[in-house]
Amino acid sequence: MSQSVPSREVARRVFASEYNDASYTFKESDDERAPLYLLLPTGERANRVFIVGTLTEKEDAGEDSEYWRGRIVDPTGTFFTYAGQYQPEAASALRELEPPAYVAVVGKPRTYETDDGNVNVSVRPESITTVDAATRDRWVAETASRTLDRIEAFDDEGNEYARMARDQYDLPVEEYRDAAVAALQSLDDSDELEGEAPA
Repeated sequence: MSQSVPSREVARRVFASEYNDASYTFKESDDERAPLYLLLPTGERANRVFIVGTLTEKEDAGEDSEYWRGRIVDPTGTFFTYAGQYQPEAASALRELEPPAYVAVVGKPRTYETDDGNVNVSVRPESITTVDAATRDRWVAETASRTLDRIEAFDDEGNEYARMARDQYDLPVEEYRDAAVAALQSLDDSDELEGEAPA
């Protein structure tokens, strides 16, 4: 029997509206190296995420060393991403980028409990890459499709992550369907607007 090589987790595509509602993290084993998952409200676990949107702001929030915060907007809401000395490529990318810019980010979900007991979710980026509008549009279309697939499978009896999501969140998944549909419609609207722009 061959030794299994640990492979990287699939990066899940998720819209900001759903991502920001996710607050529950879990491990599936007691091994200290076991991956930490964020439970998405539509019934999927995410150890890594793949997001694309418009970098609208960036700032160096570090005191002793660089610690970059980026604000990335998709058609449904806002992601926050933080990169410092342990994410040198991503920190460098944020330093060099000039908002507004379309960016693709692969990273790890991070949760943080505030003093008032709320949980904020951010992305710790592994990579940040500049992309074009067509790439952003493809991501929106693909993410909407994946979101709708998760919602369709939400009531399947064998869907353990959907059961967990029902227990942890008690959120109406129809909201995420509406957000996915609105995101797709925003693509049509933006194409029309671009088409009407004077040459």
